Amino acid sequence: MQLVITPEESGRLDAASVEPVEVLMERAGLGVALVAVRMGVGYGSRVIVLAGAGNNGGDGYVAARYLAQRGVQVTVHALGYPRREDSAAGKAFTRAVAAGVRVVDLGQPAPADLIIDALFGVGFRGELPDNVIPWLEHDAPVLAVDVPSGLRAADGEVEGAAFKADATVTFHALKPGHLIGEGPERCGPIEVVDIGLIGGEPELWLCETGDAPIPQRSRTAHKWSAGSVVVVGSSRGMVGAGVLAAHSALHAGAGSAAVVCPGAMQPQAAAMSPGLLTHGVGDGDQFELEHVDAVLEYADRFDVMVLGPGLGADNGFAREIVARRSGKLLIDADGLNNLDGLQPLIERKEPTIITPHAGEFHRLSRETASYPAAKAIADETGGVVLLKGNPTFVLGAEQWVVTAGGPELATIGTGDVLAGIVAAFWASGLRGEVAARSGAFWHGVAGAELAKIRTVTAEHLVYAVGELI
Repeated sequence: MQLVITPEESGRLDAASVEPVEVLMERAGLGVALVAVRMGVGYGSRVIVLAGAGNNGGDGYVAARYLAQRGVQVTVHALGYPRREDSAAGKAFTRAVAAGVRVVDLGQPAPADLIIDALFGVGFRGELPDNVIPWLEHDAPVLAVDVPSGLRAADGEVEGAAFKADATVTFHALKPGHLIGEGPERCGPIEVVDIGLIGGEPELWLCETGDAPIPQRSRTAHKWSAGSVVVVGSSRGMVGAGVLAAHSALHAGAGSAAVVCPGAMQPQAAAMSPGLLTHGVGDGDQFELEHVDAVLEYADRFDVMVLGPGLGADNGFAREIVARRSGKLLIDADGLNNLDGLQPLIERKEPTIITPHAGEFHRLSRETASYPAAKAIADETGGVVLLKGNPTFVLGAEQWVVTAGGPELATIGTGDVLAGIVAAFWASGLRGEVAARSGAFWHGVAGAELAKIRTVTAEHLVYAVGELI
């Protein structure tokens, strides 16, 4: 896992450090210089450091000094100068000049092999000064210090214009703006440099491979002990959605999976995947309120119910299922759209995971999708919220962000596949919160791997998941 902290927490850690600011700045500047070298800077290279008047600029002066000592032709173009000579930034400025670094006013863009953006740090808000704007069009690669200038580290938003970096160096921990908003497009690969700070209150945790366990079967496992999943959905015109979710659950390790659908759709569902159990209720092609008892009776023997893939519009069916399902319940797609607000989730006391995308989240909560809003719902309902997107957030007792996967997953049916993976992991014994983040992680990894060899479709994604798990 990687720690993600707010800019305010970053400032608090700096202030609380037992190390002098000059020591922290020296380590930070050295980290920037080393990344510049890995980007190809060497003897005779031309590097321009754009430096502000604060500590971010101080990091730039330190980097300039180290690069100059390697024979790099470094010029600092200063937007402003350190206000005090005895400040950390002031001392960094003095040492850089003493080492032969040329320092000039910001001026107009000049030729360079690399631009180091050390203008503003993680506390930046507002718009870039007008005299910085011409530098945005420079054709040299850009290495950003902390965040690309113009990007807000708190939320990844940009007011006006901002640099687009080829790489970013940040210190101690990631910030939310690296991962959300315009951050992923503007930061490039991010290197987190250890400068000796300790701890920090997490705003988020970044999910990595070690944080995404895959349930393991015991030697004596059988099809009902390995985790069982029932999907309620697959109404007229959307039969494939429920089948995809159930099929995905099997490939993600569930021992048995079933689709419960309107009776007229049962032959079609059965024909799509012979490895699934299918059960039809009624004789129509849509769910009715009168079908609730039959659905719950059949689903009672399954560890996890997935409500929603292909469910279609209903007349209170979903709300009644949510109220009366006594075991683990994952609600997706039309299962969420038919709830007409949060109250059914607030009233529900059984274990619950919801998996909305941004549109479903807004319909459910009447709020714009964001991880703070999703966390508020998780707190209010006591459930787990998996907010789908790029990145994906998993909010429960902890706040996790999942960056695995990318735009290749923006295709119909991949959300159904995700619901099946999470349900299978949950049914197999992982805690709901762990199952949600692990499922989201491997769903993303499978999509990225599949995209290397073919177009990602939901059908092929199911098998890609099985190959990983």
